[in-house]
Amino acid sequence: EKRAAELGIANKELAFQNDEKEKRAAELGIANKELAFQNEEKEKRAEELIIANKELLAFTYISSHDLQEPLRKIQTFVTIILEQEKQNLTENGKYNLERMQLAAGRMQQLIDDLLAFSRIATTELKFEKTELSLIINEVKAELKDTIQGKHATIEAIELGSANIIAFQFRQLMYNLISNALKFSQADKPSLIQITSRIVKGNKLNNERLSPGKNYCHITVKDNGIGFEPRFSERIFGVFQKLHGKEIYEGTGIGLAIVKKIVENHNGIITATGELKKGATFDIYIPAN
Repeated sequence: EKRAAELGIANKELAFQNDEKEKRAAELGIANKELAFQNEEKEKRAEELIIANKELLAFTYISSHDLQEPLRKIQTFVTIILEQEKQNLTENGKYNLERMQLAAGRMQQLIDDLLAFSRIATTELKFEKTELSLIINEVKAELKDTIQGKHATIEAIELGSANIIAFQFRQLMYNLISNALKFSQADKPSLIQITSRIVKGNKLNNERLSPGKNYCHITVKDNGIGFEPRFSERIFGVFQKLHGKEIYEGTGIGLAIVKKIVENHNGIITATGELKKGATFDIYIPAN
């Protein structure tokens, strides 16, 4: 009888444990269903977001492209009037037409930059191992006149190679170097130093990088007018300009394009600077 009682108690405990297991299994089943539903919703929203982004980029491209034709006509007619009717214009008339020409030129640059930004966001990403020195030499050749006019020196030694989207990286380096030339100091020759090295993430003192991964760390440093440290994030925003258009030309999209290209390479970019002490851009892209 004693053993039978003990066996009864054991059976009851076993039944209770089985009930608890079934209860937990049911709860787990409900949790899994909820998780599956949430994942489905996330995938649905991600797809909707991709479609919306594609539509937005297509709209930007088409509308920007369609804007170019009337703008070209404005520029052409203003040029014709200034060249052929100059003697019939008052000084005020000439001044106003020249202002119109400058404004049209700025708008043309803005449209070109918007088109470049939309292309970078939608182009197929094709990575290939590329010598960085070849890209720098191409950019230097393209900017030859500006480099000579600024009496600038570009130091780029033993850069090595990187797994990159070549044409995008060319645009990135063009934007950074042309920016450095544009924002040089009037009283000293421009010096731009470009370096590259492969470093493990844990050696780079940046919490956004994976400690065990190797990165290609590219630095572009200049001795130009620099910027206040508080603007180190803001300068990468679209249409963000830290200096007046009366002094420095530009649309405020160049560095936004640079950041987008770095993101296309699954990397990050940071900027540091001080007024009158130049700026440094650090790019980190996965080496493998």
